[in-house]
Amino acid sequence: QVQLVESGGGLVQAGGSLRLSCVASGSTSSINVINWYRQAPGKQRELVASISSGGSTNYADSAKGRFTISRDNADNAVYLQMNSLKPEDTATYYCNALILNLPPIAYWGKGTLVTVSS
Repeated sequence: QVQLVESGGGLVQAGGSLRLSCVASGSTSSINVINWYRQAPGKQRELVASISSGGSTNYADSAKGRFTISRDNADNAVYLQMNSLKPEDTATYYCNALILNLPPIAYWGKGTLVTVSS
């Protein structure tokens, strides 16, 4: 089992920055990939950024150049640094951990709300 707790959301003006944190506990050594997803009201959940256990990263086009995902293995934490925020970044951001077994196992946090005002 893996537990994920997100924090760092809040209200920020357009152009501002926020740093989201996702702290994992439990069987963290089994995690292969940690993703940040977001879901805006009335929209589907979308993948924002990913980081593998080896440190490889991937970003959605909407996040490239503005967001940076990183990890601190000592603290079992993954961060999402979000700069140059736009109103369209407003969403609940969720941390997701994947264990690439057959079948894969996915764990989710409860999310943290980011609101970007114009």
